[in-house]
Amino acid sequence: MLKRRFIVLLLAILFPCVLWACVNPARSLSGVSPDSVDTVQTIEAITTQSAPSDTLTIAAVGDIMLGTDFPNRSSLPPKDDPDVLLASVAPYLQAADIAFGNLEGAFLDGGHPAKSCRDMSRCYLFRMPTRYAPALKRAGFDLLSMANNHVGDFGEPARKKTRQLLDSLGIRNAGLIVHPTDTLTVRGVKIGFCAFAPNSGTCALNDYDLLRRTVKKLKETNDIVIASCHMGAEGASHTHVTKQRELFLGENRGNVYEIARILIDAGADLVLGHGPHVTRAIDLYKERLIVYSMGNFCTYGHFSLSGVSGIAPLLQIRLLPDGRFIDGRVIATKQIAPGGTLLDPTNRVIKEMQKLIQTDLPETQILLSDDGQITVKTE
Repeated sequence: MLKRRFIVLLLAILFPCVLWACVNPARSLSGVSPDSVDTVQTIEAITTQSAPSDTLTIAAVGDIMLGTDFPNRSSLPPKDDPDVLLASVAPYLQAADIAFGNLEGAFLDGGHPAKSCRDMSRCYLFRMPTRYAPALKRAGFDLLSMANNHVGDFGEPARKKTRQLLDSLGIRNAGLIVHPTDTLTVRGVKIGFCAFAPNSGTCALNDYDLLRRTVKKLKETNDIVIASCHMGAEGASHTHVTKQRELFLGENRGNVYEIARILIDAGADLVLGHGPHVTRAIDLYKERLIVYSMGNFCTYGHFSLSGVSGIAPLLQIRLLPDGRFIDGRVIATKQIAPGGTLLDPTNRVIKEMQKLIQTDLPETQILLSDDGQITVKTE
């Protein structure tokens, strides 16, 4: 009798734990406690609009930096576990046909900085341990941009190692001069991918002839072309699309409005922007979606996450097989210093995007509802 009571008691304890892991796959990804992540939104939200079989679903996010061991290990995530940073959003990435992000940095064990800093405590150089790279695959990423201002922090050895790691994981990547484009096929749809930035070793953002040639060549052999751009001035005071050339610390960060249209005129079907570390408005041009900046999505240490710098969208985008935009949704996320992505039940980033669309692009055909639905205005 005593043994039977023990078994019943053990099942009573274990059953809720097993059930939680089954209905909350993000938790089982890295063993995160249910109380340690925001659980207000669930994976069920993804299926509120079931995608027809002839559409392509894309999850798109901004800057990703999973922690750096330079100049010391204090900027690595708790328990040396990068999975915990993405646990709450991994189901949304995994549910998409393609999940895209901007890899804001490189993977390398050891090595020396390619840049010099007078004050090491304020030195923004990112070196992610190579053992962290598989966390991106486990979270669901298929496509990453390497075109940004931090991919070269530790020089060519880091760029080379990062490419090798991503290739070994089956994560497509582009944006370096030595590897400007990549391709993949999803459910019979051929997709070309290119990425640009105004930084050394990357495909030049402000070379308009290069932009046109790259996209046109990809379009010749692919159904859809996705173009990623690290563009626009940085910081909380640079949330607006100015429709003019933007400078940051003397660097030409491009005219984001003009660049997006050049890419689409050349044949791009989706333009995904990042770089300002804040979220900006979204737009539509020739039935193609433009995302001007997706902010800080998943970072740890060395990033300002106060105010608008701590909120970001996870975009769910639906395209026709010819690249035309159907509709989409903004899943609101937030980060609290030192970092790691959480779902945001207050939808702050949706409210911010609504304000920016109205202020910066009142002429756009895009509509963004209070619950994050992205639709096209009807005449």
